[in-house]
Amino acid sequence: MNKQELIQKIADSADIPKATAGRVLDAVTESISTALQAGQDVTLVGFGTFSVKERAARDGRNPQTGGTIKIAAAKIPGFKAGKGLKDAVN
Repeated sequence: MNKQELIQKIADSADIPKATAGRVLDAVTESISTALQAGQDVTLVGFGTFSVKERAARDGRNPQTGGTIKIAAAKIPGFKAGKGLKDAVN
């Protein structure tokens, strides 16, 4: 499902215009991104938790040359599915 299909599903489910559903989806994703940038977790009970994870620096391999390269430490977004989402999938 792509973004436009998701917007259509939201509009149909909530009985609102597609333009409004698009703005709602954009607001939700922006709010989650802003919270993660501030180092906060976002928990949607029954759906899951978005969080920021620390990835340590490590050595990697350049696939073209085979040489060793240093990969810097980074913060990455993570998601852990909640029980309700897990149950819905299974």
